[in-house]
Amino acid sequence: MNVEHWGDSAWGLNRGDAMTVEANYLYMTDNLLDPSHVAWVHQTSFGNAACADDVPDTTIADNGVIVSRWMRDTEPAPFYQPFLKFRGNCDRKQHYEVRYPSHAIIKAIFVPAGTGGDDKPLHQDVFLMDSYNFLTPINENLTRYYWFQMRNFAPNDQAVSAAFATSVRTAFEEDKAIVQAVHRGMNNKKSNNIDLKIDKGPLHFRKRLAQMIAAEKPTLVAAE
Repeated sequence: MNVEHWGDSAWGLNRGDAMTVEANYLYMTDNLLDPSHVAWVHQTSFGNAACADDVPDTTIADNGVIVSRWMRDTEPAPFYQPFLKFRGNCDRKQHYEVRYPSHAIIKAIFVPAGTGGDDKPLHQDVFLMDSYNFLTPINENLTRYYWFQMRNFAPNDQAVSAAFATSVRTAFEEDKAIVQAVHRGMNNKKSNNIDLKIDKGPLHFRKRLAQMIAAEKPTLVAAE
């Protein structure tokens, strides 16, 4: 994977952390393709009520799936507020990209309200954070999760890096609790699950990945 801005002296690095999640890795990819979940899972960190409203766009690529959206004139979420160079409401873009077989790039963009959009240049006070996420299946019920972040400010500020590390870990612990509960619930479900319109990205990712795995099976059998 190409890590944009790696080694860029203007960008800071949070070297990240890791955890073991008691869930199948595909529930993690579901989570990483669902920007709406921050509205209720991360109310004290990455999300707030504004994250529940806007419908995301889904882009199907050869190497994975992208789910993204701009949220207009909203209050910044708690995690980001201390690091923004501007005050007041913001335009915020969530970019959730999961690539086959199981790694993700999550991009956060914050600019002053009224200045955001894919058809506009980035505002001079833009906040950018790129989060790189890697999932390693241990077995059907366990996943090892690794991550680190790049940011477009405070390149040599260790205090900022430490704050990022603590806050990101706390937010990912919130994800862990939900994903593990989903894994347990799906393993013991009493009725069929209902897929929603917002599930388009995760469902396509699962379908295409299953096709890729199936295509490799004849080769694996022959090798044995």
